Parts: sequence; structure tokens; C-alpha cells
Amino acid sequence: MMDRGTLVDHDGRPAVRFRREYAHPVERLWTAITDPDELARWFPAKVRMHPEAGGTIEFYGDPDSPDSGQTGRILVYEPLRRLAYSWGGSELHFALEARDDGGCVLTLTDVLEARNAAARNAAGWTVCLAELGKHLAGQVAGGPLSETAESWREHYDDYVAAGMPSGAYIPSGAWTATRPPGFRRRIRNRSVRGAG
Repeated sequence: MMDRGTLVDHDGRPAVRFRREYAHPVERLWTAITDPDELARWFPAKVRMHPEAGGTIEFYGDPDSPDSGQTGRILVYEPLRRLAYSWGGSELHFALEARDDGGCVLTLTDVLEARNAAARNAAGWTVCLAELGKHLAGQVAGGPLSETAESWREHYDDYVAAGMPSGAYIPSGAWTATRPPGFRRRIRNRSVRGAG
């Protein structure tokens, strides 16, 4: 099961939520969302964390993120079940559920700093989760800024066209730095809808 991301209310705050099913046990997914070496394959920044509730988490190495270089707080740390932490003005919540067939369901909820960040962040997590899927399948996953990552811009345009709130700041390199040759030229010739 793969959903496109849904705008939801999370304790009175706007959030985008994704649910993904994997043919891997919960233990495998827990490692993928907590181990820095694993995170480097799919997450938008490099991460160092003190793995316990109340511990710190550091984000660094993302040239397109104003939140790179920040330190957050781990809000929930329940191994094999739930992980949540703050990142800038946002929060990320991961929940894992085992399936009867040995696989599991990952629910990622990005609690937004502002409602107009929904399309931007949903597009970003769509790309990141595609990289996670490749990594778990044993394929080459260079991360969301790699040459082989899906197009953030195309996902963003799809979310805006579907009516997801947009208008939040978009870093200039978010969609041009990772595209194949010729993609930058096509982007320059297209209007930037919803990025005002």
C-alpha cells in the first residue's frame, strides 16, 4: 500500500501523513529510521541522535534546508513502535505496526510549522520515501538529492494541482540540484506555481 500523502489535523496543527507497507519486519524499518548510516540513504539531512526521549537530535549536511545545522529534541522513543522529534518548527512522527505476514506498516506524520508548507513538505517526503523503498529493496539509493531520485518539482506541482496548501519558502536548489541534464533548463522555462 502506498498513499500519496494526506493533509491531516494533528493535535490542532496541520500535518501531512504518509502510510507505507513494507515486506520487511518492524526491526528492519526501525533500523532504517534510527541508524545514521541507514538514514543517509533516504533522509533529507544527515542525523546524529541521542536515542532516548528527551535526547537531542542534530541535523546537518542539507544544503537546501534552512533547518540543516539545527538541533531538535526527541519527543518519543519507543523502540520498534514509535519515534518522534522536533526539527525546526516542525515535528516528525514515525509509527510502526507489525503485519501478520511478517511485514510492517510505517506511518510518517510531518507536523507542519505552517499550513502553506503542506505541498512543499509532502513532495519532499514523497521523494524521501521513494528512496527509502529503494534502499529497503536492496537497490541503489543515493538519497533525495541524488541524480537518481524522483523529481521533487513534479510531485510538488501534483500536490498544488490537487489543492494541497502551498506558498511556503522553497529553497532555490530543492528541485534543480538533483535532476538529470536538461531538467534545469525545462524548469527555468516553466512557471513556479504556488511558490510565492
